[in-house]
Amino acid sequence: MGYKTEKTGPAVLHESEISIIKEEIMNEGIKNWELVGIIFISILGSLFHFLFELSNYNIIVAGFAAVNESVWEHLKLPFFPLLIFSLIEYFYVKEEGNNFIIGKAVAGYLMPTVIVIIFYSYTSILGTNLLNIDILSFLVAVVIGQLLSFKILLSPEFSKKFFIISWIALILLAFIFILFTFFTPEFPIFQDSTNGQYGIVKNH
Repeated sequence: MGYKTEKTGPAVLHESEISIIKEEIMNEGIKNWELVGIIFISILGSLFHFLFELSNYNIIVAGFAAVNESVWEHLKLPFFPLLIFSLIEYFYVKEEGNNFIIGKAVAGYLMPTVIVIIFYSYTSILGTNLLNIDILSFLVAVVIGQLLSFKILLSPEFSKKFFIISWIALILLAFIFILFTFFTPEFPIFQDSTNGQYGIVKNH
């Protein structure tokens, strides 16, 4: 008596399995973009430290690049490169991730905040600032901001009101950075650490 054998065809993926695979591919794409963003923002942010001088002190460049050696001016270094990178990234991940503007707004505020926290924490202990630590704090801030942005992009879609708030928050911070470049409050965070001046300083 022989046994009846069944022919087996190629395995068929269920819709749920296909959905999971697609999601994993999209998540990997977003992760790669956020990692590229770390490199992009770090390099461009470093360039923005010298851009005002390299532009022969162009008044337009002054609004976006560091114009002195104050803590405040160094907060522009991650912020504006983040905006530039976000404009590029958006066209590639807009269909893959959620909450894009929210993620970038959070990163845009978090990066400067991390720099401020690290700077005032270590200088309060050491009594002086060190270039190596300042550079490291900039890099740490960029990494933390991009990682949180990545998490937000993978999160379920937030309420529309957070989308609107994020747009307003980004525009407001950009406006404040530019405004305080030309109308600089005389508080310690705005003071050039090398000469005690405020606002635009040539040969900073």
